[in-house]
Amino acid sequence: MSIKNQSAPITEVSFFPGCSLASSSREAYDSMRQACSALGLAMIELEDWNCCGSSSAHSLDRELGFALACRNLALAPLKRPLMAACPSCHKNLRTAQLHLEEDPEAAHRLQKTQGLEVEPGLQIVNFLEVLDYLQQLPAWKGLVQDGGAPRLGGIKTAAYYGCMLAAPRKVQNLRRHSGILERSLRTLGAEPVEWNHHNLCCGTFLSATRPELAAEVINRIIMDAVSHGAECLVTACAMCQMNLELRCRIESPIPVLHFAEALALALGADESEQWFRRHLIDPRPLLRSRGLL
Repeated sequence: MSIKNQSAPITEVSFFPGCSLASSSREAYDSMRQACSALGLAMIELEDWNCCGSSSAHSLDRELGFALACRNLALAPLKRPLMAACPSCHKNLRTAQLHLEEDPEAAHRLQKTQGLEVEPGLQIVNFLEVLDYLQQLPAWKGLVQDGGAPRLGGIKTAAYYGCMLAAPRKVQNLRRHSGILERSLRTLGAEPVEWNHHNLCCGTFLSATRPELAAEVINRIIMDAVSHGAECLVTACAMCQMNLELRCRIESPIPVLHFAEALALALGADESEQWFRRHLIDPRPLLRSRGLL
């Protein structure tokens, strides 16, 4: 069920931050909370959540990875959608949910070995689905109308989705994510560029195990963005953002913003200096040149 099919406007979502947003990408967490608050949406963090299983657990022990994801599902109330900001977390949670729906024995085994029961019917969404929904509401239109919200100063941005939002198709509610970031950035006063590598994988966990391979593809991504006139990249994935900053080896790299940071900045957030200080490639000179800081 799509978030668009709700009979009444959604004012709250349960929120699963995942390990990245709770630690290395805390700026994405804080800016997302401010942006959603400005748009009238409360994010209620799951109490006592745990890692979704990520690539490590699923690779080493499939049952353990499944149980880790299911424990989070068991914590989420059915009365509101569960939002996962990280595309990998969203994939793992949705995959576990589909496995429970398709294999009754898996649900029985989970109850027997872990004492967990996951009720069917929970709506699991990613942040881009929530953004797509929010843009249909009067609050969005009021904030971004002329004079309603600070603008992004015409910054030329390369919207970067990464690969995880596109696959596997079975776990996605939105059939097509491409275009959501560009439409949002354009509405908020940025100038999205057309470029080639918006869906190219950043290397994900190879950044830790084979950094030279990740650096090769990341250099290709950023150089393509620069060659098409981008002054910064804006990402939909915290892991992509970290890899693009950490493994870039070109001489003059451009900043890489979390989309939530760009959104919150455009909506008048007052804590952005705290977020941008955490970046490895400082975006503040670019933002100051446009009068945004």
